[in-house]
Amino acid sequence: MGDKILIVDDEREIADLIELYLQNENYTVFKYYTAREALECIDKTDLDLAVLDIMLPGTDGLSICQKIRGGHTYPIIMLTAKDAETDKITGLTLGADDYMTKPFRPLELVARVKAQLRRYKKYSGAGEKGDAGIIAHAGLVVNTNAREVWLNEKPLTLTPTEFSILRILCENKGNVVSSERLFHEIWGDEYFSKSNNTITVHIRHLREKMNDAADKPKYIKTVWGIGYKIEN
Repeated sequence: MGDKILIVDDEREIADLIELYLQNENYTVFKYYTAREALECIDKTDLDLAVLDIMLPGTDGLSICQKIRGGHTYPIIMLTAKDAETDKITGLTLGADDYMTKPFRPLELVARVKAQLRRYKKYSGAGEKGDAGIIAHAGLVVNTNAREVWLNEKPLTLTPTEFSILRILCENKGNVVSSERLFHEIWGDEYFSKSNNTITVHIRHLREKMNDAADKPKYIKTVWGIGYKIEN
């Protein structure tokens, strides 16, 4: 069975045409003409990519995009008859990965689907499916086997210590990891009061590279007097 692709478009001829082209490439297609049916599919199906028309009766494609990004990282390609720059910006801001304006060539859409799936599988797709060695969280992808980190699909260059700290925090997502534990797991030495300064410096450098403000962190939160955590 091929990758699972969601198509949502109230123009039946367009939706049917996209379905035909994707099925010819051996993709498994879930096609819907309304947002309601699509939202039900999103909740119960492990998808790999979504193709969403912006202009839909009732709930629009932008709302579906928001729904997907609330819990999934797979690629989203937006379709619309509008060519206004504001529509494109809105879609990308809400988490869409690509944008095509109608009318479009079906073969170009297929090519974009393939490109998005290749990138997704390489950088973040395996993480959402829980493959060994991949940890994914809110745009952050840590490959513990390859010792690579990606943030919003951009690579982060980390020192071995910074990588180890981030890996430990991600592996314990939702739980506080004490400074003592971090020091012991990374250096294997006995923890002293000055050791906390070492951890603090590395955390600061890590936050700088992630553009993660210490006062309002999105990723690494300080639990004063104890250690650090990454929220669920």
